[in-house]
Amino acid sequence: MAPYASDDSTRPGEADDLRAGRRKAVRYVVPVTVVGIAAATIGLVPALADSGDPDLPKISAQQLIEKIAASDVQQLSGTVKITTDLGLPDLGGLESGLLAGAAGGASDGSSADPTTRLTELASGTHTLRVAADGPDRQKLSLLENAAEYSVIHNGKDVWGYDSASNEVYHSTGDAAAGADDRASGTPAPTTPKELTEEALKAVDGTTSVTVDGTVQVAGRDAYKLLVKPKQSGSTVGAVTVAVDAKTGLPLKFTLTPTGGGAAVVDAGFTKVSFAKPAASTFDFTPPKGAKVTEGDTPEAPDTAKGGAPDKAKGGAPFTEGADGFAGDLDGATVLGEGWTSVATFDTGGKGVPSGSDLPDAGGLGGFGDFMDSFGDKVKGDFGSGTVFSTRLINALVTDDGKVYVGAVTKDALVKAADTAR
Repeated sequence: MAPYASDDSTRPGEADDLRAGRRKAVRYVVPVTVVGIAAATIGLVPALADSGDPDLPKISAQQLIEKIAASDVQQLSGTVKITTDLGLPDLGGLESGLLAGAAGGASDGSSADPTTRLTELASGTHTLRVAADGPDRQKLSLLENAAEYSVIHNGKDVWGYDSASNEVYHSTGDAAAGADDRASGTPAPTTPKELTEEALKAVDGTTSVTVDGTVQVAGRDAYKLLVKPKQSGSTVGAVTVAVDAKTGLPLKFTLTPTGGGAAVVDAGFTKVSFAKPAASTFDFTPPKGAKVTEGDTPEAPDTAKGGAPDKAKGGAPFTEGADGFAGDLDGATVLGEGWTSVATFDTGGKGVPSGSDLPDAGGLGGFGDFMDSFGDKVKGDFGSGTVFSTRLINALVTDDGKVYVGAVTKDALVKAADTAR
């Protein structure tokens, strides 16, 4: 079926309605618990098969957004495959540790702590098993070659279990209260529903929203919602969401960069059922001999509230503090609007050391040279600095210690720094 001839952009009279629609979507129940980052056995589940173009009734972009917002799926189980390709260098696992630190992960050293363990989702391909029975019971399992990591939310208890190390992380609290605060501590969304909510935060006059035909995902008929920036300078090329035609639940989320190539984020169900999971799915007792670490506060978000709805202030996703992939940037100021907005803050120190500023590593080259290899030196009215780039998020660190970060190009970062000087 050919793509529908729906509006190719938001019209002036529809802007308020679109913003209202995405605010509802941000607040809607997310029936899958997800903790940790932005961000696992490759090959355990077949590659996601999108097939056919089912013949479905025509629907407008506004109607499809409203369908997502009105979706009321409370019970499901299934398998999600997520691939993230930010273009980060392979540092032998070091990059996951750096991301965990940036995400504000706990430092108790437990391999079962969700806030640090799920940073693995920031790169590579991973397979997740998910189950949900309303806002008080969810389970997510990260599959590995010879082990499994699970997060279980059952009433007031949140458990994390790493079978490889036989370690358990446990926290308790009022599962019905403070859910937004817990969700706001989640550094990045990982299910199609959560990723869609992030993208819908940018639906305003800077965004083109259309219905781009139909598709089948995990055996379900779905509409394709296409979200594209109108502005130049963004690293986001397009966001495509496959929305279940019956339930309105996003089944697949794909973000492609302006630079082309493979998707930066591709997350979707390979199997899904909307039947009520067995109650035993959410039962957990620490295995004999397991090391149990007690947390001070619940670390798992009650995703029934969706990620930090009170902070849904619009602007581009992937940049604005805890609402996006850039993480929680305390004291940050947002420059610009829409998809080309840039977060900036002052470290109060100097910029990135150059190769000549750091010692030689035993004849193997200076550590500064190693750092230099990851960044590009730039100059502008702001002075000089270094741009560190991924396929989606770029950051400029000036020589006087200011940082500019966003889902924008290197030139856009320099322009933002020049404007802010």
